[in-house]
Amino acid sequence: MSHSVDYYFAPQSPWAYLGHQRFQRIAKQAGATVRVMPIDLGGKVFPISGGLPLGQRAPQRQAYRLTELERFSKWLGAPLNLKPTYFPVNGDDAAKLIIAVDMSAGADAAMNISGAVLSAVWSQQQNIADEKTLAALLKAHNLPANCLEQAHSQAVQVRYEQYTQLAIDVGVFGAPSYVLNGEIFWGQDRLDFVERALKL
Repeated sequence: MSHSVDYYFAPQSPWAYLGHQRFQRIAKQAGATVRVMPIDLGGKVFPISGGLPLGQRAPQRQAYRLTELERFSKWLGAPLNLKPTYFPVNGDDAAKLIIAVDMSAGADAAMNISGAVLSAVWSQQQNIADEKTLAALLKAHNLPANCLEQAHSQAVQVRYEQYTQLAIDVGVFGAPSYVLNGEIFWGQDRLDFVERALKL
């Protein structure tokens, strides 16, 4: 049976970064189709779901987040700067670039540029709110430069809003979230469950 997974994430999420390559590998091995669906997590999902921006969370939650990021970075062998230079960062332009790549070159290309954007924040200390950074990422992955222009189109904006609303409608409250047959798997640490579900 062929499965489809809706992949909801924010392009500045460290947890999406930590899980991205593994999810990509799991989906490919299972022959699953991935719908790449970046969302406005902080601006629209958090206010509805009760999530708080990082700076507004209790100190003990912020401290534990750093501990967990370091643990998972070491466990997964994924280099990660705990406090990158360009974070917090607005992810809207990067999200819309990912959507433009998806519309222009397909889901595999969108997954690849998503991984590049996530790595740019957490591994390479780059500013994904800067168009020059996004243009360089497109070039590095041999993707059409005009995707950057398309990212500012009304069609892409509409799709970004649709993905965000779909996330809200299905009950997504954090990133990354993988939705399979209507079931939400929240967090890169739930990928074992995603992998099992894809084998059913």
